[in-house]
Amino acid sequence: MDLITKFMNLFAPPTLLTALFFLLPPLYFFKLFLSFLSSLFPEDMLHKVVLITGASSGIGEQMAYQYAKKGACLVLVARRESSLLEVAKRAQELGSPDVLVLPADVAKPEECRRFIDATLSHFGRLDHLVNNAGIANLCMFEEAEDVTNFMPVLDVNFWGSIYPTYFALPHLKQTRGRIVVNSSSSGWLPMPRMSFYNASKAALINFFETLRIEFGHEIGITIATPGWIESEMTQGKFLSKEGRMVVDQELRDVQVGLFPVSYSEDCAKAIVNSACRGDRYVIEPSWFKGLYLWRVFAPEVLDWLYHFVYVTKPGTPTSEMPSKIMLEAISGAKEVLVPSSILTGSNWPGTSRGLRRMCQGHCNQCMSRRAIRDRAMVVQGAVPMESVCA
Repeated sequence: MDLITKFMNLFAPPTLLTALFFLLPPLYFFKLFLSFLSSLFPEDMLHKVVLITGASSGIGEQMAYQYAKKGACLVLVARRESSLLEVAKRAQELGSPDVLVLPADVAKPEECRRFIDATLSHFGRLDHLVNNAGIANLCMFEEAEDVTNFMPVLDVNFWGSIYPTYFALPHLKQTRGRIVVNSSSSGWLPMPRMSFYNASKAALINFFETLRIEFGHEIGITIATPGWIESEMTQGKFLSKEGRMVVDQELRDVQVGLFPVSYSEDCAKAIVNSACRGDRYVIEPSWFKGLYLWRVFAPEVLDWLYHFVYVTKPGTPTSEMPSKIMLEAISGAKEVLVPSSILTGSNWPGTSRGLRRMCQGHCNQCMSRRAIRDRAMVVQGAVPMESVCA
């Protein structure tokens, strides 16, 4: 056995590299040809059935609108029914012939079974399953007071995609449908303070890569890895080091830093179009592909850069963190790099309803819109979700 291993160590690398050298040109020419054909003849979504989890806000909401414009019937799933009803109304105005609203928690398998069964009872089929629901954490690993407080990140981000996929499989096979997975660039470009979130997104990528091999051509799989996108997370909603859901735009500024935040509508449009073309992957914004190459060929450089910009001693005030200092040092940088809906924290009655919408279902008392718009309670530091208006 040792002799075989030594032989493989000696001859396998040059043999594989040589084969790759000759295979890549015709392979990429063939892929380019297929890409051209799929762009000319994308999947027609008219009257097809699309189920979207996490559809009450952010990318999920915008994906609902993009599918609606293509004439698809929609099933919208999230915990906040009032927000889903608003999205459903808008989706029908944009062209969806039928929208089913199903409030549910994707972290609970029995509720996932229920909304898959309800979809089949109502429509009789399922063509696209969009696994989009997710939550984030933001704290250094060593600052976490109790690591078990972050189990919801894995429950929602990972298992919240596995459960619906499991129950939807036989129905997707019948329609030769597609699974769209909204992972994150953090799955291959891990950022400090987001260890549990990064792990959940990396697990998603590897899990659905495995399913792609197992299913072959029976079910298509499109994996999306967005960068910083206009969403509740970039509005400052995340699990704190205490494991509480908070809104902290100061720490959000530290984490995002000088990264430009893309509009959720643009991201959703790119994902839906890629899914209809049958693409295997979509990275949005597209300039993140350059970061992917750096991650593959020069990971040490990115590790050093991230450590320098984001890692500080425990207890360091947010105002003294390097990423925050750089952001504040450039006059007007935030206004240029960040969408206005994130800067104001609210946007009524537009498609991104900001802090008021993100808090629905979490608070025990109600404040006025004006109090939120003033941002006196959300921008000046971490505010528990229960103290912000629903």
